[in-house]
Amino acid sequence: MTIPHLTAADGTTLPAIGLGTYRLNGSAGVDAIGQAIRAGYRLIDSAVNYENEGAVGRAARAAGDVHDELVVTSKLPGRHHRYDEALTTIEESVFRTGLDRIDLYLIHWPNPTADLYVQAWRALIEARERGLVRHIGLSNFLPEHIDRLVAETGVAPVVNQIEVHPYFPQQEALDHHREHGILVQGWSPLGHGNDLLQHPAIVEIATAHGVSPAQTILAWHVARQVIPLPKAASPQRQAENLDVFGIKLTDGEVEAITALGRPDGRLADQDPAVYEEF
Repeated sequence: MTIPHLTAADGTTLPAIGLGTYRLNGSAGVDAIGQAIRAGYRLIDSAVNYENEGAVGRAARAAGDVHDELVVTSKLPGRHHRYDEALTTIEESVFRTGLDRIDLYLIHWPNPTADLYVQAWRALIEARERGLVRHIGLSNFLPEHIDRLVAETGVAPVVNQIEVHPYFPQQEALDHHREHGILVQGWSPLGHGNDLLQHPAIVEIATAHGVSPAQTILAWHVARQVIPLPKAASPQRQAENLDVFGIKLTDGEVEAITALGRPDGRLADQDPAVYEEF
């Protein structure tokens, strides 16, 4: 299966869908991630705080002929935002994966009260210059945080990974990122622990296209140029989630799903303006 790619302002291209790996750990995680790679996934998302960089790296190293096509991602935790600590943490991430470098490295959360994310960003820039990582970006950053990074360092992220799903569509954030040539990845794209997959509007659209509600929601992300990162361990779910690029939602269907957004739509009230994770 050929997956389309999206292109950032600096020419960086990323696959239009990726695999979330939170809680895919140990040998079972290696097996699940390896199966996903064989199914066609090329963007593999991880983080220091997921404690599975080793599993991701092991699966990536075993990928054979497609190894060079993979985009392995990890993320810097909030407890290591200080410049020297950040660089050491990135080095350790590379060592844990067993890879020559990590393809995409992100700052996991801005943690604005600690106010060290500019130091962390300078460390990511240095890590890229040293060849530890290939591309650098952000996760859960608000536009004002991004603007500050660019103003103080002159370096823009290629991607920002944020919470996006039909109950929290983030249209203003998407518009801002598109205007600045920053790609958007969506975490928890299918929601989590809510009734999203049973919502009548989504079920109706899914039925009209002869696909599942999950596929409908992922097609909605694709139509909005958001790179979804659905997590799935079973081969069936992995294959189903990947098979969405032939689903052509109408503008009206995209708008109907977007209209499901709620003011309190965040899954866990994790507003990056105040929420902090270490």
